[in-house]
Amino acid sequence: MTTIVPTSEEDPALSVVRFTSELSWSDAGPEVVEQQVSRLCVEAQECMVMNRWLDLTSLMLTSADIVFSNSKVSEKDLECIFTVICNLVTTSRSPDEELEMAKLICAKIIQQPSDKPALRLRILFNLYNLLDNAYCRFYVFMKTLNLAISGKVTEHVIPSFKKIDSFLKEWNLEVQDQRELFLSVANALKDSKSSAKDSFKFLTKYLATFSDEDTYKMGEAKEEAVHTIIEFVKAPDMFQCDLLDMPAVGQLEKDAKYALVYQLLKIFLTQRLDAYLEFQAANSALLKSYGLVHEDCIAKMRLMSLVDLASHESGRIPYALIKDILRIDDDEVELWVVKALTAKLIDCKMDQLNQVVLVSSCTERVFGKQQWQALSTKLRTWRGNIESVINTIQANKITEDGSQAVQGMMIR
Repeated sequence: MTTIVPTSEEDPALSVVRFTSELSWSDAGPEVVEQQVSRLCVEAQECMVMNRWLDLTSLMLTSADIVFSNSKVSEKDLECIFTVICNLVTTSRSPDEELEMAKLICAKIIQQPSDKPALRLRILFNLYNLLDNAYCRFYVFMKTLNLAISGKVTEHVIPSFKKIDSFLKEWNLEVQDQRELFLSVANALKDSKSSAKDSFKFLTKYLATFSDEDTYKMGEAKEEAVHTIIEFVKAPDMFQCDLLDMPAVGQLEKDAKYALVYQLLKIFLTQRLDAYLEFQAANSALLKSYGLVHEDCIAKMRLMSLVDLASHESGRIPYALIKDILRIDDDEVELWVVKALTAKLIDCKMDQLNQVVLVSSCTERVFGKQQWQALSTKLRTWRGNIESVINTIQANKITEDGSQAVQGMMIR
């Protein structure tokens, strides 16, 4: 955070007013310049004496556009000027006044996002750090994020996304604000061409904010639900998600326009390659309209189908079954098993002699109620087995102790 160090007897705010007003009226002649500078300085002093900090902020921002566009003003001087202006928020007498001051500053800074965008971001970061009110901080963060997207400098804000969870606790946002945040972060990640997983993560966070009670607002999530589904299907390295459990996605099942998109998601998460091929034959134009490549979808569905086999074939999958389900040649079976191993979808060994794949564990494509119940059953079984082992050990110990006692009595 930038710190103001006074270098003269004049108040820093008054110095900024004097400098920017001289710059604004420089083409009007010496007499006019002196008159206007004097007028603005007097007005600024009145604001300071009467604690009208919001009015002073507005006054100081009147020449902001000229300051930014003037080639004689260096970026260092610009940053100093706005450091003084931003520092005014520390004089606010209430959270409402602080918010209004922040809004005025942000409005000026984001007006021309493509002009010195990195500098504008630094100014907003400084403003953020000067604010006390949690909602004010959220407001400025959102303006910073939108500026980064518009100015195409998202690389400067992406590192802060790692702290979103702690920000959410600090800001204590309403659901609508959370939705706005998650969508903006997802858009910033998409524009920066970051990993599809990162953008997908925040899209699912957005969709997860909708519940069955949000009947009237659910409709606004349709487009994003469709976009999220398509992103999942496209991604070559994503094989698991909880989209089917989300009401925002579930509403698409009976939607006249998007029902087929929901059906496609269901195929990828619960069915096998044959179901996809049947769907593609009937809806090839739809897939192309969403930018989906048939060959890529087949490759992903083969891995998904192999995962499904691993979870349903009691740990032993014959090579012949893999060949039939994945619709591949005999010499491709082990290649696809290796692909699944590399993607960490299954943990297995290949028995080439007996032509079977021995699966020790696999990833679940969905982890809903059924999977939780299966996990609960396994845990109860493991607990029962452990208790049985403990009881056996204790019984053997009692028997051993008894035998030793009898032997002791016989010796005596």
